[in-house]
Amino acid sequence: MARHLDASQPGFEEALRHFLDEDRGQGEDVAGIVSAIIADVRQRGGAAVADYTAKFDRLQLDPSTLQSDNVDLDLIAAQCPQDLRDAIDFAHDRIAAYHSAQRPADHRFTDDAGVELGWRWTALDSVGVYVPGGRASYPSSVLMNIVPARIAGVERIVMVAPAPDGELAPAVAYAARKAGATEFFPIGGAQAVAALAYGAGPVVAVDKIVGPGNAFVAEAKRQVFGRVGIDTIAGPSEILVIADNTANPDWVAADLLSQAEHDPSSQSILITLDAALGKAVEKAVDNQLNSLATGARARESWTAHGAIITAPDLATAARAANIIAAEHVELCIADPDGMLPMIKHAGAVFLGHHTPEALGDYVTGSNHVLPTSRAARFSSGLGLYDFLKRMSIQRAGPKGLAALAPAALRLAEAERLPAHGRSVSIRTNQGG
Repeated sequence: MARHLDASQPGFEEALRHFLDEDRGQGEDVAGIVSAIIADVRQRGGAAVADYTAKFDRLQLDPSTLQSDNVDLDLIAAQCPQDLRDAIDFAHDRIAAYHSAQRPADHRFTDDAGVELGWRWTALDSVGVYVPGGRASYPSSVLMNIVPARIAGVERIVMVAPAPDGELAPAVAYAARKAGATEFFPIGGAQAVAALAYGAGPVVAVDKIVGPGNAFVAEAKRQVFGRVGIDTIAGPSEILVIADNTANPDWVAADLLSQAEHDPSSQSILITLDAALGKAVEKAVDNQLNSLATGARARESWTAHGAIITAPDLATAARAANIIAAEHVELCIADPDGMLPMIKHAGAVFLGHHTPEALGDYVTGSNHVLPTSRAARFSSGLGLYDFLKRMSIQRAGPKGLAALAPAALRLAEAERLPAHGRSVSIRTNQGG
């Protein structure tokens, strides 16, 4: 049974924070293993990656190419059924349109001191995209990570995906070709992340690594950050549904389970303004779990990490939602637009009764790579800007230099950096 909390009771926020702080990880210490793999790849390059691929994925690769005759991306893509291709094409076009609209503008202006200022956006040169492989089929993850990079103007997009026993889902292969991957290597795990970060054999190091993976992949991304950029350290999936008495309990239950089915460590939370609705949703969850193919892990998630919170009003519900800072927030209420300004911290918000979170996973066009584990308090979901850099621009003429020099000289003096000061004063004849 999920946890029950009452937002009107004293100590609620403390109890909520304690609940959110409970460990939802796998409990496995992977840092040492990952560190050793990264060090080995740095030392032995493609040979190390080939050895780990043979060990973990039972796939023999040529160390000089890190390719296998058993894994041909084009041949595998050709096996994707036409109806699934059509769905991938549909999702691709919507994702491309949404992210194209995010493109920021360059800007230049001259201020009152006569100094010209501005900024300019440029694309990253190269990006590595990690995609879960094998029998797992997540073409949506391929699209969500590659399409924004391509739209941003990244010239080199390297996709890696493990192909255990030579198996790769045709939908993943087709999505890779549709999205615009320029290189593909059938490698996975921490060794693939190390290859992308430092280079290995034919894999030339990239500037940024994005994409989801298991605990070893997440830890590897954490350890190579700084050498390269990363998107995020993704945690277990989350959903928060805020519902009033206009919500359909069966719909809400289905939405809660849409995230619980990902993994036993996923988290599904309901905040309801109507205690009767909470009871109805709980009953509906139990009923749907009995017929759900993924019911075993969904039940484990719901029992261990699920919660039903009763709130007296929307303001209290919003405050709780901002503490939770969930990956996905659904507003299944009569006036979702009225509540939206109250929601400050969320990866993505879904408005109204007819916008299940799963639409965002696949086809609304918005990106489904979102902050988890309360990271929505300080970060955003993946977007076009993650594949762009902003360069600042400034130009001072004689008038601007004269206007800025006194303050610059005083600050250089205060910071005891005389060469800084001289670089200004030598142009203004102010001593030094």
